[in-house]
Amino acid sequence: MANLYRDTGIVLRVQKLGEADRIITFLTQRHGKLRAVAKGVRKTSSKFGARLEPFCHVDVQFHPGRSLDIITQVQTLDAFGVGIVNDYQRYTAACAIVETADRLTAEEGEPVVRLYLLVTGALRALSAAERDPSLLLDAFLMRAMAFAGWAPAVNECAKCGTPGPHRAFSVQAGGTCCPNCRPPGSASPSADTLTLLSALLHGQWGVVDEIPHLARRDASGLVAAHLQWHLERQLRSLPLVERKAKPDDG
Repeated sequence: MANLYRDTGIVLRVQKLGEADRIITFLTQRHGKLRAVAKGVRKTSSKFGARLEPFCHVDVQFHPGRSLDIITQVQTLDAFGVGIVNDYQRYTAACAIVETADRLTAEEGEPVVRLYLLVTGALRALSAAERDPSLLLDAFLMRAMAFAGWAPAVNECAKCGTPGPHRAFSVQAGGTCCPNCRPPGSASPSADTLTLLSALLHGQWGVVDEIPHLARRDASGLVAAHLQWHLERQLRSLPLVERKAKPDDG
């Protein structure tokens, strides 16, 4: 039993295995992404099946296995799902968060403490209904892209570095572009939209709260396009996210 080890983690994904087992994908604090087998959790008599659902923040004990480790103990640290699963907007935002985290950690067993903290903080805020779920999602995505080295340039030209603000935005170029570097077909977001992107990246919620809702919708589109360009595939959950707009948006 000396080979047992523990870690804290967020449940990103669950998959059926055989008749009663599941493969659980975690994002853990010390070991990065881990996949492990939870034996018998689909039986009604399972002692910890409910603790191994997506969005759960848990303390887990593992026993090393040949191909996949085995989960031997689970303790709930935060039941984030309780405040998420019954609200469609929060649920879809949470799904996009854990799917993004899963995609950004291709290598298993490599520590990604910053991403783990970002995911945990975002799910905690969603569960507590602290802010508009779509804003929490976009803030997470901006910071997650910064973690991956993909954050869009917002305050300078993505190509030559000339200080902005610049009114052209090109996903392919890496963000805002000056008039000399602007690629054909670039978007022309409003100043409010660019201010919002910067505020979301840096956690300036006082600034975020002052931005008109129309700019929020435009910013969400740029964030999603930028993320999926770098991932080179679409997130399944992102089109399902409900973006609420106020009536005065027109």
